[in-house]
Amino acid sequence: MSHAMTPREIISELDRYIVGQDDAKRAVAIALRNRWRRQQVPSPMREEITPKNILMIGPTGVGKTEIARRLARLANAPFIKVEATKFTEVGYVGRDVETIIRDLVDTSIKIVREEHLVRVQTKAEKMAEDRLLDILIPHPVAPQGPHSSEPNNASSESREKMRHKLRLGELDKRQVEIDVESQQEAPMMQLFSGQGTEAMDLKEMLGGMMGGQKKSKRMNVADALKVIQQQEADRLLDMETIKEEAITRAENDGIVFLDEMDKITQRSGTASGGEVSREGVQRDLLPLVEGTTVNTRYGHISTDHILFIASGAFHLAKPSDLIPELQGRFPIRVNLSALGEEEFRRILVEPEASLTRQYAALLHSENVSIRFADDGISEIARIAVQVNDKTENIGARRLHTLLERVLENISFEASDRSGDTIEIDAAYVLKEVGEISADEDLSRYIL
Repeated sequence: MSHAMTPREIISELDRYIVGQDDAKRAVAIALRNRWRRQQVPSPMREEITPKNILMIGPTGVGKTEIARRLARLANAPFIKVEATKFTEVGYVGRDVETIIRDLVDTSIKIVREEHLVRVQTKAEKMAEDRLLDILIPHPVAPQGPHSSEPNNASSESREKMRHKLRLGELDKRQVEIDVESQQEAPMMQLFSGQGTEAMDLKEMLGGMMGGQKKSKRMNVADALKVIQQQEADRLLDMETIKEEAITRAENDGIVFLDEMDKITQRSGTASGGEVSREGVQRDLLPLVEGTTVNTRYGHISTDHILFIASGAFHLAKPSDLIPELQGRFPIRVNLSALGEEEFRRILVEPEASLTRQYAALLHSENVSIRFADDGISEIARIAVQVNDKTENIGARRLHTLLERVLENISFEASDRSGDTIEIDAAYVLKEVGEISADEDLSRYIL
């Protein structure tokens, strides 16, 4: 997907995977389109335009995380989801908020590297074939004399015949010996500094001193070809170009999803030590959201144009309990509504990768067909709402636990029922989970 998608097109794509929550979809669609608009603005005005960060407010299991994740996929943008509660303020032992940006850059490096690998794949395959043929066909001693070209022609013909067999898979089971890089486990160490605690890979700190050792390994030709293709592709990559592109993409297209923001608020009328620490995390997050420069192992990263999407249930706390400076950095507020029976029914059938389609695909691998009747879908949705009301409301996540329970026996017996077609109707659903859902105590522990 491209940044050039219009807001309507973005919402249309999100509708394929997420049911309802039109206000949230509209907000993120505008935010993504504004990124494309900013790229069309000439400098120096372009540098002055900052993203309008979004605060999503709603109970768990209503689609907050999924909206942000799908948005990142549409934009092919570096995306990272973090829980705000995992961080501590500077001076305390724990994770430093700047690791958010470091992890975002790591994600960007991975995305860009994969794109570059695709570009060099064809060349890497050809080089891998040549290397493998060199192993399969030892080089003859160069002949001397007036007829020296004839053996060379014969050797070339033999090589092409072998290449043809290699491509047809006729040599796949033959054993060869190739050099592979030995995988040494590098120790991890904790570094304590004024900026918090960081886990560092000793191998990365010491560069190539601990790696790069080769060892011979015997394997069949099919596996050897894959290993050599990966080695050749890695050699063709220009890591400096990848780093530069990844940094640019992280700075201009990066999306950070900050979950559980309500858990780091200082609720009105309270002022315990724990609350002070929570406010400290907010103050540490503030420079990232406002725009600052973070030092990473790939270089300095500016956060000025990274889009931050925060979310929280805000049952006990309110968005106004956030420190005023942070409140002002999330100008777009979106309320996501709780899901009811009709939304659950739609979630089970409408998305392209709906849960019912996922289970049908899994069981199809055992040659077992399952069909969800309309009354079966409605009964699952009804029970999900009922259990959510009686116990903890976990939103659409309740559908996962219900479907696992409904299909438990079928999943267990599927390997013995090849060729069967099974209909999941209301009677079947009630037989499997009706008694459990009616018992509040059992529901708490099983559903």
